[in-house]
Amino acid sequence: MAATATIVLYTSCPAGESPPAGLPHGEPSRRRRRRREAPGGTGVFPQEGQEAGGQTGPADPSPPCEHSSGPMKSPGSAQSGASECASGPLLNLPGAQPQTAPAPPAEVAEGQAHSRRQLERFPPRSSGAQTSGTARPPRRSGGMGRPPPRRKPALKWKQRLSVTMNPENFSLSERIVSPSYVRQGSQARRGHEQLIRQLLEQGKCPEKGWSESTVELFLNELALMDSNNFLGNCGVGEREGRVASSLVARRHYRLIHGIGRSGDIAAVQPKAAGSSLLNKLTNSVVLDVLRLSGVRGAASCFVVPMATGMSLSLCFLTLRHRRPRARYIVWPRIDQKSCFKAMVTAGYEPVVVENVLEGDELRTDVAAVERQIQALGAESVLCVHSTTSCFAPRVPDRIEELATLCAKYDIPHIVNNAYGVQSSKCMHLIQQGARVGRVDAFVQSLDKNFMVPVGGAIIAGFDEAFIQEISQMYPGRASASPSLDVLITLLGLGAGGYKRLLAERKEMYSFLSQELGSLAAAHGERVLHTPHNPISLAMSLDGLRGDGDNKAVTQLGSMLFTRQVSGARVIPLGKEQTLGGHTFRGFMSHSEAYPVPYLNAAAAVGVTRDDVVLCVKRLDSCCKPSSTIDAAS
Repeated sequence: MAATATIVLYTSCPAGESPPAGLPHGEPSRRRRRRREAPGGTGVFPQEGQEAGGQTGPADPSPPCEHSSGPMKSPGSAQSGASECASGPLLNLPGAQPQTAPAPPAEVAEGQAHSRRQLERFPPRSSGAQTSGTARPPRRSGGMGRPPPRRKPALKWKQRLSVTMNPENFSLSERIVSPSYVRQGSQARRGHEQLIRQLLEQGKCPEKGWSESTVELFLNELALMDSNNFLGNCGVGEREGRVASSLVARRHYRLIHGIGRSGDIAAVQPKAAGSSLLNKLTNSVVLDVLRLSGVRGAASCFVVPMATGMSLSLCFLTLRHRRPRARYIVWPRIDQKSCFKAMVTAGYEPVVVENVLEGDELRTDVAAVERQIQALGAESVLCVHSTTSCFAPRVPDRIEELATLCAKYDIPHIVNNAYGVQSSKCMHLIQQGARVGRVDAFVQSLDKNFMVPVGGAIIAGFDEAFIQEISQMYPGRASASPSLDVLITLLGLGAGGYKRLLAERKEMYSFLSQELGSLAAAHGERVLHTPHNPISLAMSLDGLRGDGDNKAVTQLGSMLFTRQVSGARVIPLGKEQTLGGHTFRGFMSHSEAYPVPYLNAAAAVGVTRDDVVLCVKRLDSCCKPSSTIDAAS
């Protein structure tokens, strides 16, 4: 004989109030009446001991505690020892025996009270129109029982960022899972959302890095705001974010539309709100990091999906409209091809100013720069193109003196700061140059300073209008990959993590200097004295120089490469190179006649102690006479 399911409805009255007349504990809701009248009355999910179709097992003498938020259960679905509700008599179906429940444990009562408060604060949405005269309680974004903080959002996109598991969904989840478990998950979710909210409000790099789960949650939320991820979207244009490979889509977090529009790389795309927000946030976070690194007066910046050379060309092309009669760019020499080709590509003639030798250092000849400006005429000079980060024995240009010259002759000043963000000295030079003279823009590489894949740069400056003019010069839309990479990196590191990397780099510079010094002394060489270069070091190779023969010097470079020592540069004497019609003598040494051949090594951001130790060990083995003989044979 099948057991009869007794369906009970548990309700409660607030303390000190009596139940309405005719009902022992208040009138049941419409939803509960439907559940009460339904066969089996067990709600959506089958309960333990119940089979499909509403059949239940033997009745449990102890009814479950079910407050106002959970689904109705039959006695057979209750587990043994379940807590019970004693806020009033129980409502039974017709023909059922009256039952009275004892008082629940304290922790259950607290969870039930919390559920009631949550339903009062966040009532379910009504399917019909709101009844006139019945005001819906306002939603509150603060914590439990706290009013929301009054903040003015820094970014207008804040209101468009969706929240998948909102309080209403969590309240509905309490009908399926224990309210205490749902409450714990809700609190964990709010921890992630709090970090995202701070980013949207402040637009700054967080002090403490985010976990990967928070970063991925944020990126997924952004992707859902792009039209290619809309449910039911119908795209009939030629560029609708279609991707043939799901692997490619996952690689880009389904942010397919890129950044910018055809007229401005910084413009907002109407059908890609998420990608546009990504672009704006990345520029804001990067600007904050540039200020933290030393250029506190920077007014604006943007990430461009080109490396340093092409980004410099974009700056030169922007200046063309301001100085239509200009033909030349005055450039203190640095032997790096992309810097030179950036000027030639933009259609200008580089005027190379040789450096002067001061001790072991190659420094800017400021007087020669001024003579060139006077000889060419200020109106025919597009700009002065200076450099901060470089290979020793060349050192950063005298940025302050050059900035003063540019202000004096009203000539723009563009600074190549390729990997200078990691050096507080390079950043200080730029800040001081803008303070005492003129610095129009400075360009830095993403991969060299932030350890992301090659292909992006930051164009920054002290005049927001000019930086915006440069961004508008970029033709067409652009890839969002560099922006995505650097944003993920900085959110993961946090400002504290990035500053820690910079501090470690300084320690590695000192360590590399000591190790190279010991190695040089052991082989009769010396580390060149270049105190004004904060990143790169150079060790003389005088002992490998024969009678005008650079064979042994170049051979050392080959030996290091085959022993997997990357980044070290061996510089022979007398090499010539022609670029854009200009012949450089002593190419790679930044001088026509540097006195000694040398080897370069740099302590850049991310280098480790193990890298330094292993490099010095392999360099030591290569410098031994037996190694040179073996290599020659």
